Amino acid sequence: MSEQLTKAREYEENAGKQVPKEERQLFHVTPTVGWMNDPNGFSRYQGEYHLFYQYHPYDTKWGPMHWGHVKTNDFIRWERLPIALAPDTEADKTGCFSGSALETEDGQMLLAYTGVTTVEEDGQAVDYQQQCIAIGDGINFEKISCNPILDRNAIPKENHKQDFRDPKIWAHKDCYYMAVANRSADTSGEILLYQCKKENIHDWSYVGVLDKCNNEYGKMWECPDYFALDGYHVLLVSPQEMKASQTEFHCGYNAIAFLGGGDNQGNFCRRTAQTLDYGMDYYAPQTVQTDDGRRILIAWMQNWETANYNNEEHHIYGSMTVPRELTVENARILQKPVREITNYYGKETRFEKQIVNGNIEVGMQGRVFDMTICLSNYKDCNRFRINLAASRNMECYSQIRYDFKNHEVTIDRSHCGCRRDMVHVRTFPVEAQDVVKLRILMDKNSIELFVNDGKASATMLIDTPISMDAITFEADGNITMEAVHYDLEEKLCENK
Repeated sequence: MSEQLTKAREYEENAGKQVPKEERQLFHVTPTVGWMNDPNGFSRYQGEYHLFYQYHPYDTKWGPMHWGHVKTNDFIRWERLPIALAPDTEADKTGCFSGSALETEDGQMLLAYTGVTTVEEDGQAVDYQQQCIAIGDGINFEKISCNPILDRNAIPKENHKQDFRDPKIWAHKDCYYMAVANRSADTSGEILLYQCKKENIHDWSYVGVLDKCNNEYGKMWECPDYFALDGYHVLLVSPQEMKASQTEFHCGYNAIAFLGGGDNQGNFCRRTAQTLDYGMDYYAPQTVQTDDGRRILIAWMQNWETANYNNEEHHIYGSMTVPRELTVENARILQKPVREITNYYGKETRFEKQIVNGNIEVGMQGRVFDMTICLSNYKDCNRFRINLAASRNMECYSQIRYDFKNHEVTIDRSHCGCRRDMVHVRTFPVEAQDVVKLRILMDKNSIELFVNDGKASATMLIDTPISMDAITFEADGNITMEAVHYDLEEKLCENK
């Protein structure tokens, strides 16, 4: 084990013990200590599910990237494991950036990641991004001696040489395939495809382009993922510098799913494009397939435009979304929280179906819960509002609004207590249906909304004191409402 990795593990073990439990969410992955961003290496290994993540243990601000590490059996409770990778070789001395993982046929765990080195060219510091491999037993990993296995010479000559990162690796028959994000000659995103024989992971060859942006969906594409789902092949990318497009895509950083025809050798023909989450805090998703055939997604519950808010006040910064089950319906991906969350349901509070109007309080409160509201017979109601994490005088609250005239949903954290000038409101359309279903997962400072059984989702973080836990409702006219609220805190805190 290198000196750098030994130092990082020792620091993590000692500093992690100093993090107050009040800073941690209860069912979302957080860093052991310090900074977290993109999920990495979400994979199954020897019957358990492993998640790595971009990690700077020494500070709550972004810094030289390591790989943090956790594992789980149910996607709700996570066990912390020692740091997996530290920047400690010539191929990655500036940082071990994002990547993926898989279990090899001989029972080892293979990590594919981007190693970054900084060199001086014409008096300026230039970062080289190159693909590297480490192999291990699920805890300790050895970087192969011939890293990098793909450097800038592996990039097509007409493409940009500096942006080359985030390898997604998968196995098919006797080969490994690797999709890597790059910029094409027009400076927009392109996903390059490489291949090697399983018995020779040192020798990769260029296959072609999996898909490209053509300046239609932002600029650089990051964090590709590629998999089969419900009769489609799916390519996930996280574009930078997006322009808003009608109501489907917002400006800046996005997470997009392309659905189309394809195969496991990377032959892909895009047919549709959709946003994966309409909220403010969702980026760089990765997926894994479970033993029972489900495709589970997890994403960084942050955004580069909103990161670094109040991070100096905490011991940890960053978290992941709740893992989500993916399905396809009418050529669109749906997301629902993993079904294992129901194993942690505690106290149940119900509001039986009845007509309501005006301000409504139904005895529901809390900051760690799973709540579903069903709304029907809404022809006389213009708008319905849900106030979360509210103070008793309503000076602080976050709001979800449903507009029945336009069938639009708005998430709004303008009054959550944040003092930073950043995006606080997002509005998006949903398909009209007779019964509107709004499912909300809350975990202290996060709100994840799933509309109509996952046909749309929106994620946001709030900055509200934990003591503010009221939940209220408002209806601008007669509407039929029913609701059920499950407390999650008690069972999640058991034996923790």
